[in-house]
Amino acid sequence: MPTQRKPVSFAFQGCQGRKVTAAFNGGTITSHAGALLLRESGRVMDLFDRVAACFTDHRDPGLTEHSVSTMVAQRIVALALGFEDLNDHDHLRHDPVLGLLGDKTVATRKDCAALAGKSTLNRLEHAPEGEPGRYHRIGHDPRAMQALLTDLFIESKAGPPPSRLVLDIDCTDDRTHGRQEGRFFHGYYGHYCFLPLYVFCGHHPLAAVLRPGNTDPARGTVEELERIVTQLRRRWPDVELLVRADSAYAREEIMAFCEARDIHYVLGLAKNDRLRRRIAPELLAAKVESEGRRRPVRLYAEFDHATRTSWSRARRVIAKCEHIPGKSNPRFVVTSLPETIAPRTVYERIYCPRGNAENAIKEQQLDLFAGRTSATPMAANQLRLVFSALASVLMIRLRAALAHTRLARATAGSLRLKLLGIGARVSVSVRRVAVAMDANHPFRAEFARVHASFPT
Repeated sequence: MPTQRKPVSFAFQGCQGRKVTAAFNGGTITSHAGALLLRESGRVMDLFDRVAACFTDHRDPGLTEHSVSTMVAQRIVALALGFEDLNDHDHLRHDPVLGLLGDKTVATRKDCAALAGKSTLNRLEHAPEGEPGRYHRIGHDPRAMQALLTDLFIESKAGPPPSRLVLDIDCTDDRTHGRQEGRFFHGYYGHYCFLPLYVFCGHHPLAAVLRPGNTDPARGTVEELERIVTQLRRRWPDVELLVRADSAYAREEIMAFCEARDIHYVLGLAKNDRLRRRIAPELLAAKVESEGRRRPVRLYAEFDHATRTSWSRARRVIAKCEHIPGKSNPRFVVTSLPETIAPRTVYERIYCPRGNAENAIKEQQLDLFAGRTSATPMAANQLRLVFSALASVLMIRLRAALAHTRLARATAGSLRLKLLGIGARVSVSVRRVAVAMDANHPFRAEFARVHASFPT
């Protein structure tokens, strides 16, 4: 039995004649009691069991302490709480509130904790695609996990069917951490990286696919759109769909796919000399007016355009003919939207909000650690990317319950800081687990509001 040592006491500057001391002797305390909200959100969506259903578990039940569902819940909730490293779980596994993710406060076996440690979670993340093998007793289906992201979005839309949905497509650089499978030097970003592909509807991820760093930005886009559109129209046959992306996705195969399935698109189009010549009069008019008024001037033009070899036919192109002090600033988009929608409306009100997808990617990478793809196998890093996307689904569920409050538009990082990081003392008895939270927490009302949104 280990020797019980008296906790070290730390002395601080006194206050009003009183000594100020501190020691790690407070007993069973948690610093993230807000994880209870994440646990309940996962329960309402049946999230953790549904993610676990994407895995195949061939471990011996008699020797298994932690189910796949518990490990999945532990990993996703930890990302939402700000713990991206598996090493963190050697301490988190003893947290009394997080232990509730496995519906237990103590482990069945005496030599285990209520939750899994880093080694067990590492084996989960290294589960190979398909059936388990001799050395990996857990396997997973990556396509099923991507489909689950879209299913969760569909189920989040309560009430009447949506009349229109916008699908934003974008990719980003995911810097690598060593000699990993799929790492390549990318000339545009200037470092070794992966090139993950994302599809969002609003801030909700519908696809999160990790790709090698030397991948064409549009690779795999049609396949993901095929799956997503099939799932959406199975639920809402009459929904109008719009695909929106930058110039990397203005490809014949993507536009032809959308046209064949009655999907509208607005895609950026890289400028070149042919396009510039088409709008030369408008650019000159904008320059004259800008220099006369000494302020930026923006005009619009539209015309039918086809590339010399890569496009199968001519398509509608919208041109922003802008002149700012000192230079022209033209931009182009290609669209299938009808001519009844004015060029200015197409560009400013339909295409420009595409920046929301970049904000969603930023939240994935900065707040939910989608860039923590430091494992060697590509499949393990793909799992980490999807776990981050699933953590964002939990945060979206919290934000939905916080509509019309001061946290209605909070990022995942702000929600973690203001709503989830609550200090509490935990007491466990035969009949209850009591979590005594900080009485002075400034977001008590928001906590109560989220709790009230859960069905009893």
